[in-house]
Amino acid sequence: MNLIPFYTETLVSALSKEEVMEHISRKTREVNFLDKNQLSNQAGIAFNGIVGNQSFRLSKVIQRSNTFLPLILGEVEDTPRGSIIFLRYKLFPGALFFVLFWTIVLVGFSAYYLGISQEYLNGGICLGLAFINYFLAVFLFHRQVNQSRKDFHQIINYQLKD
Repeated sequence: MNLIPFYTETLVSALSKEEVMEHISRKTREVNFLDKNQLSNQAGIAFNGIVGNQSFRLSKVIQRSNTFLPLILGEVEDTPRGSIIFLRYKLFPGALFFVLFWTIVLVGFSAYYLGISQEYLNGGICLGLAFINYFLAVFLFHRQVNQSRKDFHQIINYQLKD
């Protein structure tokens, strides 16, 4: 597990670029979250996002909110025997902002308590909370990455080798 909320992988597929993009687009819907009629659950849809000619931007369809759900950015390139899929999993920008914001605030408080006011207990508590905040966020992100990877590999019929 990485110590940053980011994960990359490269897949080699026997399917052509067009076939891979077709598999992805069949299981993906473009969603407008302001339109309540469009938010109804459609059978067979695994991802929300945008699929272009050779790249895509996806997130897993969820029934309840999940702060640590990864954003999947991908590109597909043709090869003579199939295609190569480049995937990047990262936190949504809003979630990353709040994780970093609260980690920096807590580290700042701990620096104040440890350096200026000499209150070592409060400084230790703030520093401990900063580490817990960050590492819990990274752990939960990587757990969601594993679930999203399995779903993505299923839609392109790729066999995971664990």
